[in-house]
Amino acid sequence: MAPSAMRRSNDWTKSLSDAQPVPYWLDDPGRPRPQPALTGPETCDLLVVGGGYSGLWTALIAKERDPGRDVVLLEGREVGWAASGRNGGFCAASLTHGLSNGLTRWPGEIHKLEELGARNLDAIEEAVVRHGLDCDFERSGEIDVATEEYQARELKEWHEEIGAKGLADGVEYLDAEAVREQVDSPTFRAGLWDRRGVAMVNPAKLAWGLKRACLDLGVRVYEHTPALTLRPYGAGMAVRTPYGGVRARGVALGTNVFPNLVKRVRPYTVPVYDYALMTEPLTAGQLASVGWKNRQGLGDSANQFHYFRLSADNRVLWGGYDAVYPYGGRVRAEYDDRPETYAKLAGHFFTCFPQLEGVRFTHAWGGAIDTCSRFSAFFGTAHQGKVAYAAGYTGLGVGATRFGAEVMLDLLAGERTERTELEMVRRKPLPFPPEPFAWTGIALTKWSLARADARGGRRNLWLRTMDRLGLGFDS
Repeated sequence: MAPSAMRRSNDWTKSLSDAQPVPYWLDDPGRPRPQPALTGPETCDLLVVGGGYSGLWTALIAKERDPGRDVVLLEGREVGWAASGRNGGFCAASLTHGLSNGLTRWPGEIHKLEELGARNLDAIEEAVVRHGLDCDFERSGEIDVATEEYQARELKEWHEEIGAKGLADGVEYLDAEAVREQVDSPTFRAGLWDRRGVAMVNPAKLAWGLKRACLDLGVRVYEHTPALTLRPYGAGMAVRTPYGGVRARGVALGTNVFPNLVKRVRPYTVPVYDYALMTEPLTAGQLASVGWKNRQGLGDSANQFHYFRLSADNRVLWGGYDAVYPYGGRVRAEYDDRPETYAKLAGHFFTCFPQLEGVRFTHAWGGAIDTCSRFSAFFGTAHQGKVAYAAGYTGLGVGATRFGAEVMLDLLAGERTERTELEMVRRKPLPFPPEPFAWTGIALTKWSLARADARGGRRNLWLRTMDRLGLGFDS
């Protein structure tokens, strides 16, 4: 929602009075108990560091590829506690942070990237069935909505462009009447409905289900066991932990936003904090007033955008807009709670859905996104190919982390595959500069994006320069 559309009244602040500052998905009485911490020495064929989606998929696929492989997974706190349990639950086929970003950066291989992304989402759905993952998986698609007339024109032109390039399969343009038949908001001017390219999931339940599947296949999972150092040891690698350590032939690093154990990788990502609200369950009448019978995820088309969706019990998750970069790029628990952003989001919510006046929010939370300068994951190896890493998913990692897991396993095996031959895999993004340049550049970009939203989408000289350098940025 554009800031100009925000309601002037403050009566919506009452909707936040009971909101708990904890992630809704993690506030679950069915949350599994953590596995015990590692104490003493361990040895294995493959050590996976990180108990979010990236690490969980890596461990699971490693065992599926070779059931005899001895796999250990270390998690510094609890499986799914960070980004994997705090996100909106949009599981997208896109590996490139959306088709537009992918077409701009890899035009020569975009058809292959789209094909691989579609296959990856199918594989996730198959894994949900095969392993009985109870994660509210719904392949309902996503609608990108226009809330300004210039955005509606751009959506129509974009649909025509991707159609001409053979990239619009399953994507339908909706005019104002058609989009409001799907989800009714007075702010909606048009939409693009990707019918098959996105699924909705309960993100924490997906992480917990993957953990159970790993354990069932024989992966040894240690929680509350941070990996402190990484060094060569004989023919393999050694990782030190607080009460012990692991020696492994190969190591896969899925730590994403947290400081990478390969120090030269650290300048390629910065943490950007994102925030979300969750409403109480809608009544039948409230849900009918909005429509939403097909339960798609939605996102608006502004630079500073919102994403929103229904949960299994018909709550509305409403997130996005603010993207907060802390000076110095540190990840701290204190940044997970930001009341000024919650107030802003609540105002935007009731602007979008005035018919839901009186609905209250039960949860409000934030978390860090591992952002890189090209907005899609990058990959690499270290220590003569004994260590592989993937990071930089920039908020679209729910689906793409499975693809990243396969890339890491390919790299560790020294295999040339259709994945490792991709330019996207072979090349890295530009690293971020040191402070104060990183903070200054990100702050100037955010200011410019807000200004563009207020000026009909017109991008100033700074944004145009960033686009030419391949450093275009949105929230």
